[in-house]
Amino acid sequence: MLELGQTNDAAAPADLIKDVTEQTFVADVMEASKEVPVIVDFWAPWCGPCKTLGPQLEQAVTAARGKVKMAKLNVDENQRLASALAQQGLPLQSIPTVVAFVDGQPVDMFQGAVPQSQIKEFIDRVAAMKSGGGEDDGGLSEALEAAEQMLTDGAATDAAQTFAAILGEEPENAAAYGGLVRAHVAMDDLDQAEAILNGAPAGISKAPELEAAHAKLELAKQAAGVGPVAELQEKVDADPNDHQARFDLAQALYATGDVQGAVDQLLELFRRDREWNDGAAKTQLLTIFEALKPQDPIALSGRRKLSSMIFA
Repeated sequence: MLELGQTNDAAAPADLIKDVTEQTFVADVMEASKEVPVIVDFWAPWCGPCKTLGPQLEQAVTAARGKVKMAKLNVDENQRLASALAQQGLPLQSIPTVVAFVDGQPVDMFQGAVPQSQIKEFIDRVAAMKSGGGEDDGGLSEALEAAEQMLTDGAATDAAQTFAAILGEEPENAAAYGGLVRAHVAMDDLDQAEAILNGAPAGISKAPELEAAHAKLELAKQAAGVGPVAELQEKVDADPNDHQARFDLAQALYATGDVQGAVDQLLELFRRDREWNDGAAKTQLLTIFEALKPQDPIALSGRRKLSSMIFA
């Protein structure tokens, strides 16, 4: 029996960390993530980096003290499930791959062995994400959904007002803060968007919602000086190895809302010369992926294609 103030760290891994299979994945990941975020470590016995990353993940999850759980999936023993998840957009061609699930959906991920500090940042970021099974929030979730819908429908001014009202109730609501930045980007008020972003409270400054808003702002600033799509397309058609023209075309396509077209051009540039301009194609792709929602099909498919070229 524990006395007040004591913790049973030795027993924590049994509750927080599980080996999962095709048969238990739905219960231990999809359903469990509706109560608390779950990170899934996709690994294999022959994978050297997996042997380093796994224990580091377990240590970080245990240190989070129940704010996040961990599931370990051996892809060799669960090939059908891994294949099905890959077909749904998860980039599982290379391992280790670590994917975070909230409310049954993938919300964040990374690949390869990374430093312990980055693992902690990832765990902290995921642990801060709220699943739908929590306490009543006084209607803030509904207001957030309404504001996001306004933004999707092109009513950026109304969305900005709604996001601002939410922040009046909850000043450190990262989703509302990121939404307010994105609303001003949509209104082409980039200076105000940057000012709002720079004024974010320290407690949420590294939240994924703000990182995504920052990426969207940077892309909007880049797009301000690019030429017409038609002219840039003609340049690329005339000389497919004009890498600068293809890069500019990708920026122009993104500026017009053709995100898929931008990703396709950048992937083609990476295929032709991955080192061009200090790896500018890869950097731009990662910026676009960060600006999109993690479960966005364009982001999931693009990450998968980029990963397959990196590790080919």
